[in-house]
Amino acid sequence: MFDVAIIGLGAAGYTAAIYAARYKLSTLIVGEEEGGMSVTAAEVGNWPGDIEVAGADLLARFKKHALNFSEVTHKNVRVEKVEKTKEGFRLHFVGGGSEDARSVIFATGSRKRSLGAPGEKEFAGKGVSYCATCDAFFYRGKTVAVIGGGDAAVEGAAIVAQVAKQVYLIHRRKELRAEPYWSQKLKEKTNVTFVLERTVKEIKGDQRVTGIVLDQPFEGGSALKLDGVFIEIGSVPSVEVAQALGCALDERGYLQVDAAQQTSVPGVFAAGDVTSASNHFAQIVTAAGEGAVAVSGVFEFLQG
Repeated sequence: MFDVAIIGLGAAGYTAAIYAARYKLSTLIVGEEEGGMSVTAAEVGNWPGDIEVAGADLLARFKKHALNFSEVTHKNVRVEKVEKTKEGFRLHFVGGGSEDARSVIFATGSRKRSLGAPGEKEFAGKGVSYCATCDAFFYRGKTVAVIGGGDAAVEGAAIVAQVAKQVYLIHRRKELRAEPYWSQKLKEKTNVTFVLERTVKEIKGDQRVTGIVLDQPFEGGSALKLDGVFIEIGSVPSVEVAQALGCALDERGYLQVDAAQQTSVPGVFAAGDVTSASNHFAQIVTAAGEGAVAVSGVFEFLQG
């Protein structure tokens, strides 16, 4: 039986694993995908000590650091269910198998929010993408739209603009919500057109995306001819497994945690984008901080 099982292979999870190992806790860190949302960041400019670093490179360093400790066991598998046992908790994996732990940290992060427009599901992977920084390369010399007004959308549009012929940034509000740094970088691009106070009614195509229909006319018409659509409208926390265990959610659907990052279920903690902590400020630095605090809470819990 492990002292602690950490579910999630992102910034919060790997930081938690590092701290758990330094507390000499036997640690399982498990998840289906490496890196979480952080790996989609082409440029991280606010991690202390690095003026600029790619998200994937930063998370690879996190992983290397964590797995350097003999106390840490790593598994690449999705956790299907966590149940309470007499001694602690049992993690059940997709495809079979399980592991036991005295405590659990959910560092399951979040997943991309869907637009819900007709044509979105039909053309997912056929011109509809949810990661501009991941898929920009495939649209060299083409015309695309990026939907959203937050950091992910504006950063993504700036990245895509480096290779695309024309980029439309479509946002339902009059003002962008992104960090001013990224907003300014985007406004400096000569091949970016801002389409504000409009939403996408439909994504159209044949074998692949051919365009979109807006809810209001833009430059004389409601249709835009496109080769691709990047949907960057935020994310939703991945709480399903924790919720099934009985962990309470806040009014926005995030896991409620106390000052020690403990959920409403004793012995179950949470860290990173999945929680109500850090004023819902989803950053790599806050995720890492919450991961460290969660392990401090775990250590106190295990001491009884």
